[in-house]
Amino acid sequence: MSLWKIIIEALLTLVHILTDRLLEFTLGWYLGPHKRVATPQSIDQQVILTKSAVDLAKQIRERQLKSYDIVKAYIERIEIVNVELNAVVDGPFTEALEQAKQIDKKLAENAYTEEQLKALPFLGVPFTTKDSTAVAGKRHTLGLQSRKDERAKEDAKCVRLMKESGAIIIATSNVPEVNKWIESRNMLIGCTKNPYDLRRSVGGSSGGEAALIAACSTGFGLGTDIGGSIRIPSFNCGIFGHKPSSGVVNMAGCTFRTGKEKQTMVCAGPMSRNATDLRPILQVLVEPEQRSVLKLSQPVDLKRLRYFYVPNIGMKQCNPINRETERVMYKVRSHFKSLCGQEVALASIPETQLTAKMWRYWMTQEPANFNLLLGNGVELNPFIELFKKLLGQSEYSMAAIYSLIDSVLPKEKESVICTASQKCKQYLQQLLGDNGVLFFHSSPRTAPFHYYPLVKFSDFSYFSLFNVLHLPATQVPMGLDVNGMPLGIQVVANDKNDRLCLAVAEELERVFGGWVPPFSLKK
Repeated sequence: MSLWKIIIEALLTLVHILTDRLLEFTLGWYLGPHKRVATPQSIDQQVILTKSAVDLAKQIRERQLKSYDIVKAYIERIEIVNVELNAVVDGPFTEALEQAKQIDKKLAENAYTEEQLKALPFLGVPFTTKDSTAVAGKRHTLGLQSRKDERAKEDAKCVRLMKESGAIIIATSNVPEVNKWIESRNMLIGCTKNPYDLRRSVGGSSGGEAALIAACSTGFGLGTDIGGSIRIPSFNCGIFGHKPSSGVVNMAGCTFRTGKEKQTMVCAGPMSRNATDLRPILQVLVEPEQRSVLKLSQPVDLKRLRYFYVPNIGMKQCNPINRETERVMYKVRSHFKSLCGQEVALASIPETQLTAKMWRYWMTQEPANFNLLLGNGVELNPFIELFKKLLGQSEYSMAAIYSLIDSVLPKEKESVICTASQKCKQYLQQLLGDNGVLFFHSSPRTAPFHYYPLVKFSDFSYFSLFNVLHLPATQVPMGLDVNGMPLGIQVVANDKNDRLCLAVAEELERVFGGWVPPFSLKK
């Protein structure tokens, strides 16, 4: 490397650091003092709210807890914390209490056979999903003022499957307009706030979902992910989230998808406070023909896996990795070295410096027209919308207008991007094989203040790379930083090797503790 190149890179790093600190100082001053979400009202409520979905289901089946009491506790929690979080679009649904009451009645009467109970793994457990995923009869706005009164005619396939597993839907959660931004803000509902610091971003697009889960306002949630939309909010809010391999979960009813799309980066997947919930939820969601391919029930011997890591993505537009984030990677590498008796190997993935360009190109190949989605069927002019925004007359957020402007900018070179994408994917396919796992930073830094992404947004490329490559990735919480914000790491495997990601996530939860409550626990 030449001296001039070293000097330029050092100056660029300095600019990133100074800009980051200036934004942190300015936005921190503007948004006021730090405040967290409220603590549960009682120890009894806290005990229920902090249990895993799997534990709740088990205790309902064994009649140690009543579904009614669980649903009631979560509904009461939503009513308290949503005043601060602004995460709910529709709900809580009071009819959920009647559904829970009927489940308890049937259990008391032994009306379920053993075979029926086996087919209802989440019987009586409350869950939520993002507003863009259809729930029959409920608001389906996609964050648009033009859709404020729209209601879904039928359930999305993933919602229907969860209901058929016995789970009870209790609310839908906030998203950015048509899911296309890394902060959950729109002009209809407003901005969703982070339970760990109400001044900070929950991420997007499944941001309302992550906020509710982290704040113990739902048993678990369903998200969708086209550029990090499960994993960014999961990281920002300190929970677990899994982006499955492409095509294993039917997308019908998610942001108007039909489920018949042959080539798409978007996936639906589980979000939870507990790693041990992810696998059983995914087992409910996967298409029947994919079950034998995924082998989710097959045990994973962690000592026989091969482990790799990448120190950074190599994009000059991204923030440099900060020290606390580097320490997370060091702790993970140290643990798996001691577990397996060999070093976690350094991987040099080619072309990752083009990640932002790759994702931008592949978004243009998606079956959905995001301009038309944003206009609710009407083609929008980005410059007219920008002018209206400057006059305070636009019904769209600045982030949505960014996306509109991006749609008229020069396109990426198809040959360059296709070659880079293929080269990157082939390298990882050969590197990981059927028993390899990659540790990848979630982000160079923890959740930023609201509005920060309007200035610096490239860090989301750490997530979007795996949408481009159609690989499964699990977001794992790894404690809190000095500001009390969640740290984390991504666990990635080869296509259809989701079970490896999930097994490693469970091990990381066991060793490092997983989700940390955003409130003080009552004793």
